[in-house]
Amino acid sequence: MADCMKSVHSYPERKFLTATDVAEILNVSRSTAYRIIRKLNDELNKAGKITVAGKVSAKYFYENTYL
Repeated sequence: MADCMKSVHSYPERKFLTATDVAEILNVSRSTAYRIIRKLNDELNKAGKITVAGKVSAKYFYENTYL
C-alpha cells in the first residue's frame, strides 16, 4: 500500500548528482553544471545544511529546477 502513495515525481535512487549528471539532465556544459551546483550548494549552506563540493542533493536539485 505504501507504493501507492509514492509521488508522481519520485526521486532517483542516488542521493547526489554530479556535474556530469546535471549537465546531461539540463543539456548544458559541465562548467555550467558546476556553476549551478555551486549556486544550489551555497543556498543549502546558508540554510545550515552540509554539502559536498561538486555534488548536489538530487532531491534539492529536482525541487529547484522544476523537473
